[in-house]
Amino acid sequence: MERPADLTDGAAGNHSAPDPAIAQANASGVARGITRRRAGLLLASLAASSFAGWTILQSGPFSGRPAFGSNRSVTPEAGRALFDEAAASVLPTTGFQSRIALQDSVLKLVAEGVIDAERFASVYESRGGLPVELRYTLSWPSLLPIHLTAENAGYYVNLLWPVGLANYMSTNKTSPVNGASLFNFASTAGWTLGKEDNGGAYFNRFRIVDLRPEQEALVTRVAKSTFRPCCNNSTFFQDCNHGSALLGLLQLGASQGLTEDELYQEALAFNAFWFSQIYVQTALYFKVMEGIDWAEVDPRTVMGARYSALGPWQATVGAQLARIPNLLPQQEDGASCGT
Repeated sequence: MERPADLTDGAAGNHSAPDPAIAQANASGVARGITRRRAGLLLASLAASSFAGWTILQSGPFSGRPAFGSNRSVTPEAGRALFDEAAASVLPTTGFQSRIALQDSVLKLVAEGVIDAERFASVYESRGGLPVELRYTLSWPSLLPIHLTAENAGYYVNLLWPVGLANYMSTNKTSPVNGASLFNFASTAGWTLGKEDNGGAYFNRFRIVDLRPEQEALVTRVAKSTFRPCCNNSTFFQDCNHGSALLGLLQLGASQGLTEDELYQEALAFNAFWFSQIYVQTALYFKVMEGIDWAEVDPRTVMGARYSALGPWQATVGAQLARIPNLLPQQEDGASCGT
């Protein structure tokens, strides 16, 4: 898995175009990597069963307050337990029950040629085809809300990506993607599962998701205020597959009546499964540095630039956690938009 540079402009020369054929491995692979490091299980019960054996030096009891004073240190056992607790909070084994359904969006994408059904299905032939719950999305409406898991998160990147890419919003006329480099971004050049070979041909072209003016304004407002840790760009600047996918999710959610707070909750949950290593560390940061459990952290705060854009995240979360010995396991590659 490639490691991204410190991205700011999002052009394909920096933000390499992801291959849709293997994009799902990026989202779920990191989660499985955390699982492998922890002997195959993320046990929420650690929070109840292991606290008594922890020794957090220079800090006193672990009781919801920031775990470390000025002399920050942690035993290997405590570090593992803290990390596992954060992972179990961010990536519950039961997954995340979304309020948002794909409805007929995929069918409309197929009808317009944004998704070539044969090309899309062929991506997964060598892996036994799409999961059962997604097998009929190319032919039938998907009315049930998405149940997101570590195993299917990557599939939803590829299903939501063309929604955000192709769906028309009047505000997309001012998108940073909409310029001379339109065909050179990872979100456009990387989309090769349509009738056209470059997804730039579909940008902002079709009314896939019906949005009233106030719903479009809501989507735009949330999109401009949410970021992703593969670069420093907002969701509104949909320069990569995850940016387009999250924009598509917000559009679907707004059209289905979700409130602004609910859209932030959805955005954080999907980002967490797509960039699991980053958000597990973010949950760990809030626990040990701020004394706040993940469930109590405001999604608006986490999805802002400080905690979800790559540069600010590295300067705050990454840098501070790295200073505490034994807190983090040996790191694998971080956030990226492809493998």
